[in-house]
Amino acid sequence: MKLATHYNRASIVITVVVLIAGAMIYYFAIRQITRNQLDREIAEEIAERVDYVNRNGKIPKNDFDDNLTEFVKINDANFPTRFFDTVYVSAPGKTPENGRAAAALITVDGQHYKVIITESYAGINNLVQIITLITTVLLIVLLLVLLITNKFILTNLWQPFYSILHELKIFNVADPKILPSRPNRVDEFNELNTAVQIMASRVKNDYQHLKQFTENASHEMMTPLAVITTKLDTLIQDESLNAGQYEQINDIYSAAGKLSRLNQSLLLLVKIENKLVNDEELLNLQLLIIQKLQQFKELIATKDITIVDVLKEKKVIASKSLIDILLNNLFSNAIRHNIEHGKLLVTLTNEKLVFQNPGTAKPLDANTLFERFQKGLNSDGIGLGLTIVKNICQLYRWDITYNHQGLLHSFEIVFNKDIETVVKK
Repeated sequence: MKLATHYNRASIVITVVVLIAGAMIYYFAIRQITRNQLDREIAEEIAERVDYVNRNGKIPKNDFDDNLTEFVKINDANFPTRFFDTVYVSAPGKTPENGRAAAALITVDGQHYKVIITESYAGINNLVQIITLITTVLLIVLLLVLLITNKFILTNLWQPFYSILHELKIFNVADPKILPSRPNRVDEFNELNTAVQIMASRVKNDYQHLKQFTENASHEMMTPLAVITTKLDTLIQDESLNAGQYEQINDIYSAAGKLSRLNQSLLLLVKIENKLVNDEELLNLQLLIIQKLQQFKELIATKDITIVDVLKEKKVIASKSLIDILLNNLFSNAIRHNIEHGKLLVTLTNEKLVFQNPGTAKPLDANTLFERFQKGLNSDGIGLGLTIVKNICQLYRWDITYNHQGLLHSFEIVFNKDIETVVKK
C-alpha cells in the first residue's frame, strides 16, 4: 500500500472522528442552548399570567398564546418554580408530543394555584434537524475536498520522491552518467536526493575499483601461468627425460592447467555476481544448443551416448559468452557423469530448458550442489561449474532446480516470464 493511501486513510479517519465528535458536542450544546431559551420564554409566560392575576384578581379563562396552560389548586404556599420535560396532548384526538413545561405558584384571594405552562419541542426539533442536516452536508463536502486535495496536492508533493525512486530503479553501476540533481522546496527530499547522489558516486567508484582489480588480476595471474605452461610444453618435448621425470612434469602441467581454469572461473564468478558482464543481445537458444551438440559430438561418441533432443525455438536476451559457458557446463556435466551407452535428453520449450542423463542411483545433495567447490568423489573438475550455472541463472532471474528419479538425474532451468514478454515485443 502506498504512503499516500496510508496518509489518506489516517487523515480521513481522524477527520471523520473529530467531525462526528464535534457534531455530537455541537448537537448537545445547541439543544441545551435552545432548552434554556425555551425555559426563558416559559418563565416570561408565567410572569405574564402572574401579572394578569395581580391586575385582575382572577385566573384567566383563555390562554394568552398557543401554549398549553393549566391551573391546579394546591395547599402548599411554598411551592417552588421548576422546569421539566413532559409529554402532552395539545388537543383531543391528536398524538402525544414532547414538550418543555414549567410549574409555578400563583395566589388568588388567598387560594393557591399551581400553574403549569407547556410548550412544544417541535421548533427545537426542527432546528436540531436543520443543524444535523447542515453538519452532515458539511462533513461530506469536507471529506470530498480532503480526498481531492490529498490526491492532487500530495501527488505533486511526492513527485520528487517518485523521480528519485525511478532513477534508483534504472540505476546502472556501469553507466558513466551521473544521477541528476533535483532541487526541491521540501528539505527532506533535498536531503534524500543528496544522499542518493553520494551513495551512487560511492557505488560507481567501488565498481571501477573492482573492475580494475579483476582486469589486473586476470592479466597478472594469467601471464605467469602462460609462462609456466609454455616452459612445461618445452620440457615435455625433451627426449632426455626419463619416465619418472616425465610423469612429474605432466602432473605439474595438469596442476597449472587446473589453476588456470580455477583463476578464470573465479574471475568469471566475480564478474557475474557484480554484474560486470553487460554485452546482452537477442539469442536463439535452439540454434546455440544445436551448435553445442556438434562441438561435443566426439566426446559424446567416446562414451557411446545417445542424444534425444526435443528443441523448440526459444529466444532470450543474454550475454552470448555467458550462455556459451552455461551450455558448456551443463553438457560437460551431463556427459562426464553419464553411464556407458547411456542417453542424454535435452528438452527446450518456451518455458524451460531440461538436461537429463542416467547416472548413479544415489541422488546428489541438492542443498550443497550449487555451492562453490562442491563436487563428486570421482570428479576431476574444480567444483565451480554448477556454481557458475547457478549464478548465470540468477543474473537473468531464471530458476534452476535439480531432481533425481531412479537413475535419472535432471537439471531444469525455468525462464523468467517478464523477460519472455520483453522478447516477444
